[in-house]
Amino acid sequence: MNYAGIKYCDIANGTGCRTVLFVSGCRNHCKDCFQPQTWDFSYGEPFDETARQQILDSLKPDYIRGITLLGGEPFEPENQHELLPFMRKVKEQYPKKDVWAFTGYVYDRDLVPGGAKYTEDTKELLSMIDILVDGPFVAEQKSLMLKFRGSENQRVLDLQNTIKSGKIVLAMD
Repeated sequence: MNYAGIKYCDIANGTGCRTVLFVSGCRNHCKDCFQPQTWDFSYGEPFDETARQQILDSLKPDYIRGITLLGGEPFEPENQHELLPFMRKVKEQYPKKDVWAFTGYVYDRDLVPGGAKYTEDTKELLSMIDILVDGPFVAEQKSLMLKFRGSENQRVLDLQNTIKSGKIVLAMD
């Protein structure tokens, strides 16, 4: 897996001060995507041990609330496969840090058993995510008034309560 960038002390992609990993590779190709260069799976740098360790080290300070996974698309099958062992390390070292993820896929259609992007890694990866912002960016529904999303069709899900209840639980409107 390659990554397009890492942001440290980011406050735009989740609540609090966060480390943000932008993975490379996306098959959604949303019209007016703000990072179309990340569609290419070979864009950026290899997500190697050095990059992994830099992220782990960046999470150490108490003022860092957590990590955010974006893209590209973290839920492309090959990205899930690479992110899962890394996220196991994150959760092992920092169990109290929260995890946000952004996906252009729809949770209850694409990331559930039988869904288009459900793999042997999906269930465990989802179990580590507190907030999931789901849905493709739709240029015609773009709004600058929305918090943590770009278009009105996207949802900010309280993922753990969604999984427990079996019903969609929004974290915020």
